[in-house]
Amino acid sequence: MPGQINYLRVSITDRCNLRCFYCTPWDGWEKLPAPEILRYEELLRLAGVAAGVGIRKVRVTGGEPLVRRGALEFIRGLQQVPGIEEVCLTTNGVRLAELAPDLLATGLRHLNLSLDTLRRDRYRELTGSDHFNDVMAGLERAAALGFKPIKINCVVLKDLNDDELLDFARLTRDHPFQVRFIEFMPTVDEALWRRHFLPMAEIRRRLAGLGPLDAVTAPATAGPARTFRVPGFRGELGFISSVSDHHCPTCNRLRLTAAGWLRPCLFAAPELDIKGPLRQGASDAALAQLFREAIRLKGCVSPAPTLASVWPPPSMVNIGG
Repeated sequence: MPGQINYLRVSITDRCNLRCFYCTPWDGWEKLPAPEILRYEELLRLAGVAAGVGIRKVRVTGGEPLVRRGALEFIRGLQQVPGIEEVCLTTNGVRLAELAPDLLATGLRHLNLSLDTLRRDRYRELTGSDHFNDVMAGLERAAALGFKPIKINCVVLKDLNDDELLDFARLTRDHPFQVRFIEFMPTVDEALWRRHFLPMAEIRRRLAGLGPLDAVTAPATAGPARTFRVPGFRGELGFISSVSDHHCPTCNRLRLTAAGWLRPCLFAAPELDIKGPLRQGASDAALAQLFREAIRLKGCVSPAPTLASVWPPPSMVNIGG
């Protein structure tokens, strides 16, 4: 059985203003019709129901959540849901410089920034867009405004960005960021995934020259990152080894997709339809029972689903990154 389930990732849109190949494919991707996406009032109601079954932390994701109109008001509303103690946002940062002051005014403090390269030309290749300067300006502004923690999520891609591992790690020497290295999960076809997968043991080996790593104790609602600090550095390093050294036994998360599916596990079946009952007039008690069922199913999922079980892979932009 996993530990206490206290963390809900809520995707508010399947739209994105980037096209990272491992998340939002150029081909074969159909956006959800707008009526199929959960409305904000529905999401806030479900957040309240989730709090009633033990959820204490909500992370707003997408797609890119800041492309959806009204996202700031929704984040402000989440802060008012009884029982929710922590609200976080994951963003690609394209609109962060513009929206950071307004995000701060909602009460939000916890930001995760998805960024896989520190080089402008490579950013364009990986994302399909020339927004690198916008993202870096957003990071700088968020830090200046006092967002804390700021976590930088870097998906490590062999032969694409793995020569930047030390550059990312050194960001934590002078800045109080947490840079998190994430193993490339099987979200593309198998041949492409195997070509660019780099196991966490090799990532750690390449960072050994930084010096000793002191383990950092994580709060109860923390996600799967194993967190460390290099002595003398202001920030922290996180390692998320979803494939080579899975965290299934300690996973504390559920996922709610923009389309209204409740997923106990990122890759493993099943997923529960919560939008249907919600829109058919289900009571809060009935909706709470669906959350409890998702928690029960989470304990029934075999640890570390085999790679063979995930192809064809689900699209991360549809699940919620």
